[in-house]
Amino acid sequence: MSVRWSVSVHAEGDRTITHDEVLRLADAVAVHQGVASGIGTPGYGAQIVVDADTEPEAVGRGRVVFAEVVEEAGLPGFPIVRVDAISEEADADPDVVP
Repeated sequence: MSVRWSVSVHAEGDRTITHDEVLRLADAVAVHQGVASGIGTPGYGAQIVVDADTEPEAVGRGRVVFAEVVEEAGLPGFPIVRVDAISEEADADPDVVP
């Protein structure tokens, strides 16, 4: 049974990300119910929603979507340094163990 997951992905690199770059990333992740971050930092990130059966599957799908939106936004291909996923169920009830 597929579950909705919120996947946070963060990439870091060797230069400061501009306001315009994060706005482009925000536009690209909007179709994935996402938000973007990173203005004035040496990296950028996004939180997106994916459907998956398991946490590892959600992380994998999140990485794929992240790569697509980064390319669409024209951001530099910084290496991913962190990926976290939480199911809607666990997010709604902190006592649920994913």
